[in-house]
Amino acid sequence: MPAGSGSLERRATAWGLLLPAVLWTAAFFVMPLVIMGVYSLWQRSGGKLVTEFTTRNYEQIFAKSYYLQSLVNSIEVTLIVTSISVLLAYPLAYILAERVPKRWQRLALVLAILPFWTSYVVRSYSWLLVLSEGGILSNFLLDSGLTAEPVSFANNRGATVVGFVHFFVMLLTLTIYANLVQLPPSYRKAAADLGAGPIRAFLYVTLPLTLPGIVVGAFLTFVLCIGDYITPQILGGSRELLLPQTIMLQIARRSDFPMASALAMMLMLVVTLVYLACARWLKLERV
Repeated sequence: MPAGSGSLERRATAWGLLLPAVLWTAAFFVMPLVIMGVYSLWQRSGGKLVTEFTTRNYEQIFAKSYYLQSLVNSIEVTLIVTSISVLLAYPLAYILAERVPKRWQRLALVLAILPFWTSYVVRSYSWLLVLSEGGILSNFLLDSGLTAEPVSFANNRGATVVGFVHFFVMLLTLTIYANLVQLPPSYRKAAADLGAGPIRAFLYVTLPLTLPGIVVGAFLTFVLCIGDYITPQILGGSRELLLPQTIMLQIARRSDFPMASALAMMLMLVVTLVYLACARWLKLERV
């Protein structure tokens, strides 16, 4: 066998295994992104699509307040949801990993992911039944005498946050739990031998070592939340539009695909910046 033929075969095998993934990514991610980028530089004028390159769509995003406000709303809601989800998910993941006996942890995890077995749309409408004016919560307050008239907790930012948190707490719990169970118990024992109490051991050993799991889970939450259309549309109503709702309005009501593409590119830019920040932080943590 000629020298180097084995290396060439291994490279050919590697490329053969990699090629389907590369083609899939190119066809269903890179090409749509390129097409969307080109569309964002076109313009709809007089009911027709003008295929001359211009930055007018991007200029309008910053010139018209409701475009920019929808982006700000999306970022604010996403940060609120991510923060609340982390604060709720970490204690739950810690209890599952450290307090629940090993033989019961699988059952506890199954119970934790039960919400994922229900359709996302069904979950959103279920919260609407709870939070609406004639819903369960309003009827409870009426029956208990706490309110004299029906109260609606839906069609606002709070309802959107509740719907998001209900879903993403479980996602974050799984990512943090996976990080916690990989943490060797000897680290905490070593901290205790050096005189650290449970709180100090948690703050200086457990929490820093599980921060990568928190960051990864928070990033996944950020990406899924900021691009979601269903929950804000069902629970948030149209009083305070988020960016995905604004994008859909450009398509459904105005058929303005160039403006919708420009708004989508702005959304991609925000996600990319957050990804780069998280990736840089994780890289610095490994150094």
